[in-house]
Amino acid sequence: MVSPAIALAFVPLLLTLLIRYRYFFVLFYRAVLVRVWRDCVTGLSREERAYQYVLTHSTPGDPDSILDAFDVWCSKVEYISNIGPKKGKILDRLLMEQSPLTVLELGAHCGYSTVRIARALPLGARLYTIEMDQGNAAITEKIIRLAGFDDDTVELIVNPSDEVIPRLRSDYNLERLDFVFMDHWKKCYLPDLQLLEGCGLLGKGSVILADNVLFPGAPKFLRYLRKCGLYEWKIHRATLEYSTGIRDGMAELIYQGIK
Repeated sequence: MVSPAIALAFVPLLLTLLIRYRYFFVLFYRAVLVRVWRDCVTGLSREERAYQYVLTHSTPGDPDSILDAFDVWCSKVEYISNIGPKKGKILDRLLMEQSPLTVLELGAHCGYSTVRIARALPLGARLYTIEMDQGNAAITEKIIRLAGFDDDTVELIVNPSDEVIPRLRSDYNLERLDFVFMDHWKKCYLPDLQLLEGCGLLGKGSVILADNVLFPGAPKFLRYLRKCGLYEWKIHRATLEYSTGIRDGMAELIYQGIK
């Protein structure tokens, strides 16, 4: 049994940890503990709860109102790791600058970034969005339709990214991707980037934007960028979505081709 004197000796250390990492404790509480409790009480997943809120607090056919409803829910009610409005502006700006005609999204989750991308596309452009979780994909499908986008603009593909990418050329007649947004499992960033390279889906000037490369982080992905010499790239510094205390960043890559 630990003596009171030893226990008291650890109090300053515990207080220091709580103060230094308070944002992480808050995030854990919001993202895990509250979620588990609400799952049990409501019988719905957090994505389903978010969809119900968006459905009743947005205007059908109005992508902006759908994104606004998501932002209110995620910042004030229940945390969901969408890209959010602050980092979303970086995505918006790049899409406006590039005017891509063929876009790939890796990780639709519940459709927030899908709508954000689709609303910024030029006439005639097409977005292919990949989501491996069938439950989340069902929510994404509803959100896409609620926003007013049809199959000619957005195609949802429900499968793991490493299975879909090698088939994009044969099954979807894709020759080149102008823009890729990565926001799925961080451990998949590097292998999926290398798959895109190996399948010849990136051309000179293709842009890749990868979220959360600093938190939770994608260290192998960043090490590869430093060494491979295939990209011009930079980090857009930001904070974690719907948070002010956790530093994060987005990696912007421009493919230069094999040298």
